[in-house]
Amino acid sequence: MTGWLDAVIQGILLGGLYALFAAGLSLIFGVMRLVNLAHGDLIVLAAFVILTLATWLGLDPFVAALLAIPIMFVVGFALQHVLLNRTLGRDLLPPLLVTFGLSIIIQNGLLQLFSADSERLRAGSIETASIALGGGIAAGVVPLLTLLSAIAVIVILNLVFYRTPLGRAFRATSDDLEIAQLMGIEVGRIYAVAMGLALVVVTVAALYLGMRANFDPTIGPARLLYAFEAVIIGGLGSFWGTLAGGIVLGLAQTIGARIDPEWQILAGHLAFLVVLVLRPRGLFPRAVD
Repeated sequence: MTGWLDAVIQGILLGGLYALFAAGLSLIFGVMRLVNLAHGDLIVLAAFVILTLATWLGLDPFVAALLAIPIMFVVGFALQHVLLNRTLGRDLLPPLLVTFGLSIIIQNGLLQLFSADSERLRAGSIETASIALGGGIAAGVVPLLTLLSAIAVIVILNLVFYRTPLGRAFRATSDDLEIAQLMGIEVGRIYAVAMGLALVVVTVAALYLGMRANFDPTIGPARLLYAFEAVIIGGLGSFWGTLAGGIVLGLAQTIGARIDPEWQILAGHLAFLVVLVLRPRGLFPRAVD
């Protein structure tokens, strides 16, 4: 019984990481209906930015991540303003093709700069620290911080989206692009800010990815898949649904691994398929007026 309880706890904690992967993707889709196929590679790019800052400046990964956040915001803003805004329109194919090409460029660029060797963000004793929960069960400090950070990110995104003028502009452009333009909203700028915010979330996700596991330039597509599944499970456009989707995915993987270690990844994909069949719009889809 203890083993199953531990699997549930570890699944919830793992779900926090998947929710961080998915939150930026959910924001971008919610604002501009863009499926960013380079999202996973941008997570890896942010991890390498944090690694570079930590190595060159001799910083703790948390401090390096704070420095990386404005860098990645500018990258996201420029990427959307210069490139992706030109592809958006009624046809969904151009942005898919461009972000697919961007994914390939990021992967190969990172391979050229950092080689195919695995890297890791070293944070000292906190990496192995844990908190005893009783009954022989313990929770790692870093996984706990990951889950708490995911909850904080979701709360902040909800506050921005539903309680600020910027959020009203986000919702207006999402609901009716033509009306938003007639009301004087600079849609291109709003999209660029949304992408910048998404890459801020990506940087937080990259910090915990780099501290919890090794990473290399080729792992982006797998992170994209987990993010996409969490968004679909939770419901498109719902930030809290994204957190729930990440936790469902994490639980499926850890419980599957408890049954048979070879089933870990497959169990997550099966959970995604079951939700897609039973609730095609996800568990908590955003209400449509």
